[in-house]
Amino acid sequence: MRPGEWQLWLAAIVFTVDIAASLHAILLKRDVRSAIAWTGMIWLVPGFGALLYAMLGVNRVRRRALQLHRNRRRLASSTAEHVAPAASASPGHPNLRGLARLAERVSARPLLGGNALTPLVNGDAAYPAMLEAIDGAVHAIALSTYIFADDKSGKRFVDALTRAVRRGVEVRVLIDGVGVRYTVPPVHKTLRAAGVTTALFLPTIAQAGLAFFQLRNHRKLLIVDGRAAFTGGMNIQDRNVLADAPRRGIRDIHFRVEGPVVRQLQDAFGEDWAFSTGELLDAPRWYPRVTKRGNTAARVITDGPDGDLEVTRNVLLGAIAIARESLRIVTPYFLPDAPTIAALGVAAMRGVQVDIVLPARGNIPLAQWASTALQWQVLRPGCRVFLTPPPFDHAKLFVVDRAWALVGSTNWDPRSLRLNFELDLECHDEQLATSLDALIDARIAEGRPFTLEDADGRAFHIRVRDGLARLLSLYL
Repeated sequence: MRPGEWQLWLAAIVFTVDIAASLHAILLKRDVRSAIAWTGMIWLVPGFGALLYAMLGVNRVRRRALQLHRNRRRLASSTAEHVAPAASASPGHPNLRGLARLAERVSARPLLGGNALTPLVNGDAAYPAMLEAIDGAVHAIALSTYIFADDKSGKRFVDALTRAVRRGVEVRVLIDGVGVRYTVPPVHKTLRAAGVTTALFLPTIAQAGLAFFQLRNHRKLLIVDGRAAFTGGMNIQDRNVLADAPRRGIRDIHFRVEGPVVRQLQDAFGEDWAFSTGELLDAPRWYPRVTKRGNTAARVITDGPDGDLEVTRNVLLGAIAIARESLRIVTPYFLPDAPTIAALGVAAMRGVQVDIVLPARGNIPLAQWASTALQWQVLRPGCRVFLTPPPFDHAKLFVVDRAWALVGSTNWDPRSLRLNFELDLECHDEQLATSLDALIDARIAEGRPFTLEDADGRAFHIRVRDGLARLLSLYL
């Protein structure tokens, strides 16, 4: 090769790669701002910009998730054959009919009447109720969680599940492949040694890579004998039992669920289990006949970076749009996208009381700084923000007009709404919504308001720090 010729070849290769990367960003990026930013990066830093785009800009999560979703649906397709349909329900409040239609369209599940939901505050109330249900199981237990710690609380669940197996109960435990690593040793090995059938959702050792680190199963489910279920935002760990005064305690809320909607919860678990193991849970023990137990019309809303992408986001936007009197939000992480921020602001300017309740001290500093940086955008149009004191509040509640509620595992942040597999319950019940409103009022009473003056009054270096953190909000 003549002197200087290799430089020409290198320049040609870099130019070709940059062209290919630019075309990929222009054609496939849904957000025009993202397409512009990546295209600029590619050409401002030739070669290296294309490498960064290949590493961080290509949505492998979405591509891989679509493949996973096809497998999940194929494996779970026979489940519906064993599920007798429960009587459909209509929302009692006429203003909510449009929202119910929206949720049915995006979730592909009917609204089912005759359910009962009982709030269980913190692990102090939730864990004893869950353990009692496990000990009373006769036929089948399905448990799915993100974190299952190998601590005192975790061992109580291990022991209860072990006893159930020895009684002849069919037990299936699904733990997220990242969440199981939060404590050492990981608890799935203890469960398997005790004879409990346990699987990991996308284990990180078997499925390496950033995409799999993002595709996490954040759902929390316990279904006993196909009749009673528990769901919400609570993991299994000592930090949720506040009576024991843990060093870094966590407040949270879970729900006991009875009635026809338990079938939908069992379906959601069955799809995740079939995907993770290939086993179909379609025997009658998993789907007994379920009778009406209360007055709540409810529906399962599943969300994830697959065919359910942005399902929950669409429901949130629909709920904000129909609100007439009040919107009450409790979430540990508040990093909504621009359309959601605009929708909340418009609701406040319409005269809707919009209350957003956040922890005063978060457990992820970057996420809290980024959240603080954007709160002026909801405060200026008239939304109210309240900060609750420690312990860290991990609860997720969304109540509209004291008539509708969404409860479950979803946070108001990009990771939860785009990258994780989440599960929530849509609930039409004025009595339940009013009781949840009272819980939110109690949180507001013990907290303090965060005002527009507070946001504007932050020191310059704090505002810069928070602003820089906001640039990372898509990854928090």
